[in-house]
This record gives sequence, C-alpha cells and structure tokens, in this order.
Amino acid sequence: MLKAVILPTAGALLVLALMVGAVLHFATEGSDRAAAQRQARLAETGLQAAIAGVRKDQEASTYWDDAVRRAHERPLDFDWIDQNLGIWFHSYYKHDETYLLDAQARPIYAMRDGRRVEPGQFAGVARRVLPLAGQLRRQLLRGDLRPASPTEQTPGAATVAMVRGHPAIVSVKALLSETGDIAQAPGSEYLHVSLRYLDGNFLADLETKYGIEGARFVSHPGARAAVPLRDARGAAIGYIEWQAFRPGHAVQQRMAIVLLAALALVGAVLAWLLNRNLRGRLELETSRAQAQHLAFHDALTGLPNRALFNDRLDHALVRARRGEGVALLLLDLDRFKYVNDTFGHQAGDALIREFGSRLTALMREEDTIARLGGDEFAILLPDMTDAAAIDRLCARILTAVHVPFEVLGNQAFVGVSIGVVCAPEGGGDRVDLMRKADIALYSAKAEGRDCHRHFHVSMDVTVKLRGTIEEDLRAALASGEGLELHYQPLVGVEGAMVGVEALMRWTHAEHGPLPPAQVIPIAEETGLIIPLGEWVLREACAAAIRWPGLFVALNLSPVQFRTTGFVERALEIIRESGVRPEQLELEVTEGVLIDDHELVRAGLARLRAAGLRIALDDFGTGYSSLSYLRKFEVDKIKIDRSFVQHLGHTVDSAAIIHAVVTLGHAMGLTVTAEGVETGDQQRFLKLAGCNQMQGYLFSRPVPAEQVAALLARRGALRAA
Repeated sequence: MLKAVILPTAGALLVLALMVGAVLHFATEGSDRAAAQRQARLAETGLQAAIAGVRKDQEASTYWDDAVRRAHERPLDFDWIDQNLGIWFHSYYKHDETYLLDAQARPIYAMRDGRRVEPGQFAGVARRVLPLAGQLRRQLLRGDLRPASPTEQTPGAATVAMVRGHPAIVSVKALLSETGDIAQAPGSEYLHVSLRYLDGNFLADLETKYGIEGARFVSHPGARAAVPLRDARGAAIGYIEWQAFRPGHAVQQRMAIVLLAALALVGAVLAWLLNRNLRGRLELETSRAQAQHLAFHDALTGLPNRALFNDRLDHALVRARRGEGVALLLLDLDRFKYVNDTFGHQAGDALIREFGSRLTALMREEDTIARLGGDEFAILLPDMTDAAAIDRLCARILTAVHVPFEVLGNQAFVGVSIGVVCAPEGGGDRVDLMRKADIALYSAKAEGRDCHRHFHVSMDVTVKLRGTIEEDLRAALASGEGLELHYQPLVGVEGAMVGVEALMRWTHAEHGPLPPAQVIPIAEETGLIIPLGEWVLREACAAAIRWPGLFVALNLSPVQFRTTGFVERALEIIRESGVRPEQLELEVTEGVLIDDHELVRAGLARLRAAGLRIALDDFGTGYSSLSYLRKFEVDKIKIDRSFVQHLGHTVDSAAIIHAVVTLGHAMGLTVTAEGVETGDQQRFLKLAGCNQMQGYLFSRPVPAEQVAALLARRGALRAA
C-alpha cells in the first residue's frame, strides 16, 4: 500500500500542490500586468491630455483681437501681457514658461516660473522652439490657417522635448484675429510659445486625476512601471515611472487556501499536466525549427541572409576550383532612400519584399538570392560564366525593376545598380570576390546608376588610385605642398578687368597636375572638401586684399552647405583676413539649392547680409533654374558655357542667351557669360546686354603672381 498507493498519491498531491501554486502565481501576475497596462494607458492618456491642454490653453488667449493688437503696440503694455499671455498662464494653467516672438522669431516678452524675465532667457529654449516656429511660419506663409487638430480652432505646432535638462511640452501658437477685423500679412503673425515641464506639477496631476502614485521622470526605465516620452520623430527622450498597483499580489497572499482545495482534483490536474507537457514539447520543436530558419534567413523577405549566402558561396567556390564556373551579382536599389523618406519605412519594407519576389520569379531553382541588408541584395548563379547570358539576366532584372511598385496605395519608382564578377576568373576567395563585385557595383553607380557593370582589373586600379588621392590630399592640406589657386579674369563689356575667379589647382608629387574634376568629387565623398574649402577661402581673401580694385569669386560645394556651422566659419575666416566682404563673390550651383531650401535660404541670407555677393553658376542647365531665382536672393547669374560655345551653330543658344539676359536685368541681376573664346562671341554677348564675360579669349587661369600683368595688359588694350 505504501509503495503502490500512498507514496505515489503523496507524490501526486505534492506535484498538484506545486502546480496549483504555479497557476495561482501566473494568474495573479497576469492580473498585475493587466493593472500595469491599464495604468500605462492612463498615464499615456494623461500625457496626451496635458499636450492638448497646453494647446487649448494657448488658443484661449491667442485667438483674440486684443492679443494681436496689444502685441503690436510699442511700447508693450507688459502688465496687460502678464495678465493675459504671460504670468497668468503660470498661475492659472500651471505653464512654466511663456514667450512672445515677433515676425522675425525674436523674443519680445518672456515669463519663467510665474515671473516676467528678460527676453534673452529665450536662448535657453530656442533650439527646441525655433524648428516648431519655423514649421508654423511656413504654414502661415502659405496662408494655411487650418487648425492643428479637430479639437482646435487655430494652427499650431507642438512636441515633447528635453528643455534645460527637463522633459517638457513645447507648443507654439500664432496670434490671430478672432473676428478677422485685424489684417495680418501671411507669415507676419506674432507667435506665442508655452512650455510645461513634465517633471513638475504634471506628476502631481497624474496622481490626483489618474491614480498614478509615486510618478517621477527618469532617463532610463528601471524595475518599476514606465511609459516613454517621445518627441516629434518618435524617439524616446525619457520615461515617466511609477510604483505599479499590484492587485494580484494582494490576492495571492489571501488565496493559499485554494491550494488545499485543488488537491481534490488530482486526476484532472495530472491529465491536464500531461497534455500541457506534450503541447510544450511540440511548441519547443516548432520554435527550434523557426529559430533555425531565422538564423539563416531574412525576416522581412524570407530570403537567405548574409550568413547562409556566404556558406553557399564558399561551397560554390569549391566547385569552381574543380572547373564549375559561378557568377556573383551584387545589387543596390537606386532612389530607395527617397521612397523611405517620402512614403515612410513601411512603404520601404513593402518595396523590399516586392523586389525580392520579382527577383525570385526571374531566377532558376538552383540560384541563390539573398538580402544582405538594407536595400542591398546578392545573387549566386552556379554554373554560369557566359557574359552574354549574365547580360540578358541583368537586362531582365532592370526591366522588372522599372515596373512601378505599388506601396501603401502609392506608386514608387526605383532603379537598380548591379555589379558582376565571375569565378574562377575573378579569384577563388569569397572575401576578395565580394570586394570585386562591390567595386563593379560602385562603377555602375558612378556611371549613372540603373545599369550593370562587370568587374575589370582596371576598376581595382581606379579604386586604389582614389584611395591614394584621398590620402595624399589629406597630407597636402596639412602641409600646403602642391596646392595653389589660379585666377581667371572677368571683364566688363568695355574690356576692363573687374574681377577674377579663383580655381583650385593641385600638383601631385607622383601623378603631376590633377584636374579638379577628379579631385573635387573625392574630396566631397571623404569630407575633405570642408578643410579644402576653408583653405581656398583663406587664399582668396589674401588675394582680394592684394587687388583692392577687383572682386574675387570662388565656388561653393553642396557638401559645404550641408555642414553644420559652415556659414559661421566662413564669416570668421573673412573677418580674420581683414578683407572687405564686398570684394568676395560666392558661386553656387543648383545642386546647393536643391538640398534643403530653408537651410540654404537662411545661409545665403546671412552671407549676403554680411556683404558678400552670391552668383548662380551654370544658369540654364537645370530643370528649374527660374524657380530658384524666385525663391533665393542672388546678385548674379552666370550663363553656362555650353550656350556660348554653340553661338552661330544653333538658333536656340542665341535665343536662350537673350532670354536669360532679359530675365536677369528685369530682376536687377548682373549677367555674366562663361566660355567666351572668340571675338564674334564677345561682340554678340555685348550686344545682347551681358554685363561681364569670362573665357580663354581674355585669359586662361593664371597663378596669382601673373594677375598684375593681366591687369596692366587689359588696361593697355582698353586704352588702345
């Protein structure tokens, strides 16, 4: 009995007691999780309500004729503003800081912690406020007065951000006439800025209104319950953390008696336990199979990943050494970043999946298609070395990609660049073969994208030469050896020399003089264009001081404009040199203007305000040059040399030059023609009304020491 029944029964009862205890534990834990999730939802609700509350609070005082009128009064009635737009927001709405910005985003009033302070306090919050103010200002400039949300009446912009080391709701509203009786030019509206810190009285509101006890702000979540605070881009800037309510834990302490009652259900529990055990084993096997698959396949497309592709390529190379050829293709989508930025990452993921499906439909069963990461794919073609067959396959891939992709209800258009290398001709080492395929891919991109290129040994030489040029250019910038500026004259219509254009020249110690067209792209790709541009600016400033009667023009790269602090650094170099800013002329191309309208507009405005002149180079070659003249303030346009060189050969060139000159003069701009090489061209351009000319007819670019001789010669010619 003891061995046959009691001991087995006691063992079964003990197991049952443990199981019931475990069930009770998991049940109460689930209750605690549900309570924590509910509290998290309440905390999120409280946060969203606080953001909406700040905006509604502002709207009550900014959508008001008196607010518009009082803000434009001079001197300001600070007592009125305190009671309606400043201190009142702290005492009544619990806002921590408010500011009033004029049409140029300059602070004219400031309140912190219930006290009026100097407007200069705005500097501490400007980095977070000005992007919102700029966003709202752009909307107002369009005359767009749509409310910021269905529950609001006026436009605005708001976000959650770290301000002065604290998490805060930052909201910007425009001062608008409620009756419409006060007319304001679009974009000239004053802006009201309000901040409410989320680690202050907001935490007390969470406790009183939503029952969130012990709430506090932390940079990183700990063991307690927490919800993230996310900025406008969705990035977490911190967390609101609190002590979670645990009803299940209290119940667990009172339910120990349930364990004793559960012992009576020994048979059913044992049967259920056995069944659960069997299911668990099946799930474990399924999970193991899934883990095995995920370890070697891409989660987004289901295609082999880099690890599996490398393994298959290694096996294919073993066969290639025995005479079986293999081809390797690396593919990279063109304009994929544009799809991501325009339609969102979900659209980008959908495009990647669809592209993988299209590739699969084109391949043989024995081929391997892999996603290596991002928008980069690879194809392994066993027993395939015929160049013509590979070319036909690449053509089919390009054709398939050119069919528009339907993503999230939108049509997306992309291209693909392909690099091809074959083994054993290209080598038998996987790493080296991948490197050569990547070089071929780079060559396809460099030659216009949306094409395929086979690896050739000359490509490897080119890549190594680029590396040598980069390394030696870095050394030349450090020592100054081999670098100099040449200057090409610009003459007026009467033949007088009015300025020079500074052109970089580099004499390489081994390869001799290198053309700028070879050096500048490498400098831009490697970031060396920044120190190179500063060197050119210093040299041009020094030259301008030597020639006070001439202006000096120099070209700017789009990369320079995308660099933070470029304008400040350029102005600092000019101040240090002592040159008059009016002697400097900065030439920009449409490539600069396309990148970031607002950034470029502000940068150009600052440079022009400092006294520098701005010229739009290669005018007429871009698809939207006229629109840039409307959007960006420039002083000069330079007619591209291609139109000048075709004078007398095509009617279009003469008509275009006349049109550009007429347009430039109508807008009050100086018009310069480039590439003047003959007297007939000079006479035509003079009659057409060009203000300045530049080209080999007057002089090729010369070193600085020859500029004085050119000045004397031009003066003598003019006198004659």
